[in-house]
Amino acid sequence: MEPMLIRKEIISAGKKYIELKPGTRVKFHFQTRRVNSTNVIDDSRKMDKPMELVLGKKFKLEVWEVIVQKMSLNEIAKFTVHKSLCTQYPFISKTLRDIGVGKKNEERRHCCGMTLQNEGIGYDDLDDLLKKPVDLEFIIELFSIELPEEYEKERWQMSDDEKLLATNTLRERGNRHYKVQHYTEAENCYREALGMIEQLMLKEKPHDPEWQELASMKTPLLLNFAQCRLIAADYYAVIEHCNEVLTIDPNNVKALFRRAKANAGAWNPDAARRDFKEALSLDGALKSTVAKELKAIEDQQRERNVQERVYMQKLF
Repeated sequence: MEPMLIRKEIISAGKKYIELKPGTRVKFHFQTRRVNSTNVIDDSRKMDKPMELVLGKKFKLEVWEVIVQKMSLNEIAKFTVHKSLCTQYPFISKTLRDIGVGKKNEERRHCCGMTLQNEGIGYDDLDDLLKKPVDLEFIIELFSIELPEEYEKERWQMSDDEKLLATNTLRERGNRHYKVQHYTEAENCYREALGMIEQLMLKEKPHDPEWQELASMKTPLLLNFAQCRLIAADYYAVIEHCNEVLTIDPNNVKALFRRAKANAGAWNPDAARRDFKEALSLDGALKSTVAKELKAIEDQQRERNVQERVYMQKLF
């Protein structure tokens, strides 16, 4: 007779059952014990944070995805799970424990066969569980269910089409922040959108039509991000991002003008003059603005010359 792989015992009934579909995000607390033991192996309440799963993303411990789909919201239940379904648990536990004590990824040992045989995975109880698998009990409290349309997905969860839509949303949100002078929040939106566009561009061959279309979407984001960095007086970042825009669009007036401002701020006066004059040659409406900027550079140059003469006189 085949053993029952999963047995459920309700400890506290939930409020309502919600059918979970791929992409649903669930959060739950858990305790893990060996069957017929009172010793707790893991308790999420003593760890860094509750467990969070996105269904359909091939989580290593597949049985947890099965378990939560058998539960109602706010239900607490005990699941007895056959050892054949728990072989990955020591590795999941190790990862959660490492996060809880702040270990960095590079400090974690890779669990290849030779390492396991010689060194284990760093926790005696998990090493024992790895060598002698047993049935496990999981007490689960499912306290949060968010269907895919009810929460803002993280980048790794998104399809390419979802990333394209998200970049537009982030740009609009950034623009709203910028209009009310919330520059840090605006910059964060532009940065996140740029990251998504760059991921999509990596999948395309440079300068193919699909790549060019993504590059055209990237340009205004780079310009907006550069403007936020200009306000923060991070001049070399502005120069870098404007250079990227001008690689894609050599006659982009906004990129030339913002790079000119950054060069002036970083005191690269010759480069600033060249950029201001190039921007003016492309847009005559900038005549009075460019004239003021060039005058400011000349005024600053005269002031620096005076300061240098005074300094040299003091030397002698």
